[in-house]
Amino acid sequence: MGRGEHTSLLFPFQLKYAACDRMNKPTILVTGGAARIGAQIVKRFADEGWHTIIHYHSSSDEADALAGILPSASTVQCDLMDGDAAVEMIEQLTAVHDDFRVVVNSAALFVPDDVAALDPQTNTHAMQVNAVTPTRMAQTFLSRAKSCHGRCVINITDMKLENPNPDFFSYTMAKHALNATIPMLAMGATEPYDRVYGIAPGAILASHDQSEDETDISHRLNLLQRKTGADEIAGAAWFLAQGHLRSGSTLFIDSGQHLLDQARDVIFLARDNA
Repeated sequence: MGRGEHTSLLFPFQLKYAACDRMNKPTILVTGGAARIGAQIVKRFADEGWHTIIHYHSSSDEADALAGILPSASTVQCDLMDGDAAVEMIEQLTAVHDDFRVVVNSAALFVPDDVAALDPQTNTHAMQVNAVTPTRMAQTFLSRAKSCHGRCVINITDMKLENPNPDFFSYTMAKHALNATIPMLAMGATEPYDRVYGIAPGAILASHDQSEDETDISHRLNLLQRKTGADEIAGAAWFLAQGHLRSGSTLFIDSGQHLLDQARDVIFLARDNA
């Protein structure tokens, strides 16, 4: 496959590939891979010579544009609210990739709701997209994917695991649930060369309703008083994919933010201090 050529997959009904050399490359699937941190992870693995599968929900233009500049890439559309469709996506990908090594669960819903009165719909969506579907995908991948180098699942969680605050209540609840699956899957759903890991980022990119100016303040509210880069998350994913860390481990990539005790999300801390 030449640079600028890519394939597009639609699930659960269509699976299409153009002729390419993907069968000779290690393969990674990144959910939410069309933009933000997911796109940085895609680019890093593409730079390392991997075939990258870019999952998206509604960002088809961004996914196509990214795939078009990579040497070997596919795009796949799937709504992660539909857990059965996500499982079928993994099953079909395992059927056509002989060296399907890594799944990165990066896609997430980040929607505010109240710690004193969660919104049931927000909670249902957050738990499904941020925890339940990624776990089902991981289970299917670990039981079906083929790679003589071992399979690796990397779940993107959040530094709120160690530095919780009451904002974005359902999002945080779901990330805690996803985090709980990491050691369990590592203990009970893997072969000897398989690995299950977590990456817990801090504030990386503008989120929710932040302006770019606000991010410069809020994203320095950590021990090192520096902005953590999305490339650092991608570098951590590449390191973990090598399988040298104990399975079940989580890396915090947040310039020390998880070691603090912050009463609110940094979005609001920065505004309160402005």
